Amino acid sequence: MDGSLMPSQIAHRDVPKDMSKRLIVALDVTNPFQAVDIVERLDGIVSFFKIGMGLFVADGVEVVINRLLRRQKDIFLDYKMYDIPSTVSNGVAQARDRGIKFITVHGDREIMRAAVEAKDNDELLKIFAITVLTSLDDDDLKDMGYALTVPELIKLRVRTALECGVDGIIASADDSPDEIRQFFNRDSLLIATPGIRPAGHDLGGQKRVATPEEAIRRGADYLVVGRPIIEADDPAKAAIDIVEQMKLGLPQR
Repeated sequence: MDGSLMPSQIAHRDVPKDMSKRLIVALDVTNPFQAVDIVERLDGIVSFFKIGMGLFVADGVEVVINRLLRRQKDIFLDYKMYDIPSTVSNGVAQARDRGIKFITVHGDREIMRAAVEAKDNDELLKIFAITVLTSLDDDDLKDMGYALTVPELIKLRVRTALECGVDGIIASADDSPDEIRQFFNRDSLLIATPGIRPAGHDLGGQKRVATPEEAIRRGADYLVVGRPIIEADDPAKAAIDIVEQMKLGLPQR
């Protein structure tokens, strides 16, 4: 099985037709002014940006969030919420009210239930559950006390996520997004994929990676890309090149 879904199956998911809107640039910097500069340099090319923990705790992060909201950019808060359900619920509700598009929570059952309830059927906000970080492999899981392999743990967490009603999951292209959907018979499941590295690019601590073309071909809906764009001499050109590579992974009609 090659894991490729046909266009009719892809249509079951809430995925933009414009491939550039499926590229999420990770603002993995610690200085908000650097983040604003990256957003400006990518204006007209990228409209979706991720804010992770490094920037989240930086002084002035509100400058970035408010600027993105004013410019009508999509925001992905990759906070990997892991706390008691009531705290997670409050955080998700705040994100919902501010117009955030994606937010991540840990794949714990009660946490996911709280997040989905706090979303309150909002049409914009999508709840994504973390499966297994792309920096981890089977040996890492063993060191952490898991008796499961990466594929086994992913299936367990996806099953729980679906039962809780989340919109999507975070999974690497190496985890075969289309095969995950087929295994659970859930074509509507959104999958955002980190660990994207153009051919020849440094892995940067990632262990389960794929090129932009490979990730789209394997069924990724959104690609999260940081270093290959934000550390490039010309971030705009790097983003354009990645979008073009993504297009090569689309099913041939």
